[in-house]
Amino acid sequence: MPDKPFPGLPPIRRVSYAMLGTALRRALADMGRAPLYGFLFSLPYVLIGWILMWVTLHTGQSYWLIFAAVSFPLIGPFAAVGLYEVSRRLEKGRPLALGAVLSVVTRQGGRQLPSLCAIIVFLFLVWFFIGHMIFALFMGLSVMTNVSSSYEVFLTPNGLTMLAVGTVVGAGFALLLYMITVIALPLLLDREVDFVTAMIVSFTTVTVNPGPMLAWGALVAVLTFAAMIPWFLGLFLTLPLLGHATWHLYDQIAGKGPQ
Repeated sequence: MPDKPFPGLPPIRRVSYAMLGTALRRALADMGRAPLYGFLFSLPYVLIGWILMWVTLHTGQSYWLIFAAVSFPLIGPFAAVGLYEVSRRLEKGRPLALGAVLSVVTRQGGRQLPSLCAIIVFLFLVWFFIGHMIFALFMGLSVMTNVSSSYEVFLTPNGLTMLAVGTVVGAGFALLLYMITVIALPLLLDREVDFVTAMIVSFTTVTVNPGPMLAWGALVAVLTFAAMIPWFLGLFLTLPLLGHATWHLYDQIAGKGPQ
């Protein structure tokens, strides 16, 4: 019989820096025990990264690669659900049959997870639109025939201002998305609650524990951006690591996992 999510919210513990290290150690152990699942759930995002790069470079509009790189973490959470389930099964000593893992992921379509995913997509599209507007505002009147061969335009006053504003606005979107999803995604997999409640719990967890939770967010951001530098190939390591680790962090915060 498939697991039936528990109704209601779990008890939420205070978050400590020690929990972050514990989550990472358990994630590394999960990666060693189930490496093929990490590859399976990371592959679509590596392919998406290659497609974004190819389209950007072949259209001659390389400024889109900047905004795509900043916004890429916005879609990363979609890979997480399968990794959460793998960690949960390893923790419970249950078999890791591919069909069983994928069935848990597909069953989320009838629950609250798609509503949260819709919020993620909406924020992603809003950021892409605002990113385009920021470029048009600062660079729309710049003389250039091909941005792909005119990188010096980004070193002009307008170019540097555009990069600064875009970075700040993009970071704001990424922070907001992180705050409403870091706990909400595993919570919706684990518990029968509505997505609004899950987002509120996630947001509150970050605001009540700003030190460790923002440190965790910074680690996620640094590892994700570093993973994209070598042709997105680093995502094969960082997405499984962060997916498994986020589950184990939630497991501790939700008062279930061993401390």
